[in-house]
Amino acid sequence: MEKMKRYAVYYAPDAGPFAQAAAAWLGWDPATGRAVSQPELGLDLAAMTADPRKYGFHGTIKPPFRLAQGVSVDDLLSAMAQMAQTLPAVTMPGLQMLDLEGFLALVPQGDQTALGQLAAQVVADLDPLRAPLTEAEIARRRPDRLTPRQRDLLDLYGYPYVMEEFRFHLTLSGHLSSEDHAALLPLAKAHFAPHLPQPFCVSALCLFGEAEDGRFHLLHRTNLA
Repeated sequence: MEKMKRYAVYYAPDAGPFAQAAAAWLGWDPATGRAVSQPELGLDLAAMTADPRKYGFHGTIKPPFRLAQGVSVDDLLSAMAQMAQTLPAVTMPGLQMLDLEGFLALVPQGDQTALGQLAAQVVADLDPLRAPLTEAEIARRRPDRLTPRQRDLLDLYGYPYVMEEFRFHLTLSGHLSSEDHAALLPLAKAHFAPHLPQPFCVSALCLFGEAEDGRFHLLHRTNLA
């Protein structure tokens, strides 16, 4: 764990059919740290899923960050364990597949207020363990294209889409052309339909780490209260 470049707190499904279907879809299983054969769909699924593959199937709670100087991964795990004791699991009716600004994603059905509150608490409570952004990291976020509030959040928490800007989603593709979107959507729905959880429950915080090759690995799962 200490050799990881960055860490993140994600939702990831428990081991089972949903996790297996998601790993196969993206071609990467972060729990085992291995590439997975993707289904043959008659499309270039490998290219369409190249962007999200390195992260593994996940829903972001606290975006990737470097540990602050003097902070160890054990410190991070301890902070997560203490925090999880006070945070209740969040349950929603299920998941639906949507087009989010050009890429496919699964998003929760129903009221997401409790999920947003959970994410905000995690972001704020763990932020003292985060190293400040470098100038290069700030530049990669294209601050000139952010709203004033998003720029403030970038300065405060190292990421512009947290707190009230947070939108939980499980990414299934990179940016798609309209033609690729039309072709991929029904295939994605057919692939996931038998495995989508009902209800959908966020019952644990998952610590992911980014290895030197840029691939993210599931390191530890901390159950919520």
